[in-house]
Amino acid sequence: NNFNLTIKGGECVQLFGVSGSGKTTVARLILGLEKAQSGHIVVPQKISAVFQEDRLLENLDVLKNIRLVLDKEQYSSAENLLKELDLWDVRKKRISALSGGMKRRVAIIRAIAFGGDALILDEPFNGLDSINKKNIADIITREFIDKNKPVLLITHIKEDAELLNAKTVNI
Repeated sequence: NNFNLTIKGGECVQLFGVSGSGKTTVARLILGLEKAQSGHIVVPQKISAVFQEDRLLENLDVLKNIRLVLDKEQYSSAENLLKELDLWDVRKKRISALSGGMKRRVAIIRAIAFGGDALILDEPFNGLDSINKKNIADIITREFIDKNKPVLLITHIKEDAELLNAKTVNI
């Protein structure tokens, strides 16, 4: 109720609040996955998202999972991200054969390669070690924040928000 949020281009905002306070609901409203009962939501045309769950198709390989949401022009960007995040050697493996951390990186790569005018991250770093968190934060900064695109981060982990230099908004 009575929630107002503006995220400027090049800014990362962390939504912070107790479980059940509506953080994920805000993300779902922005993405159009839920309809607001009242109020007004203005969002960029193309939004990329990383959900709490990886939302990967277990029987498809890594490349096919990533390419599901991409145009052919975006394939090389995705391939570069696979190399950058040490997943190139498993690109032909089925998702079901990967570890949890590898699956998480695939889901993140898919969202980053999709691009978009904004990025929503809902607990994006779960299951990742500190090195992968740092590498991914650097890529998100390079591909979104440095390109003047807004990023919405939902996390309970202060260090994760600090990796993206996020401004905290309590909900």
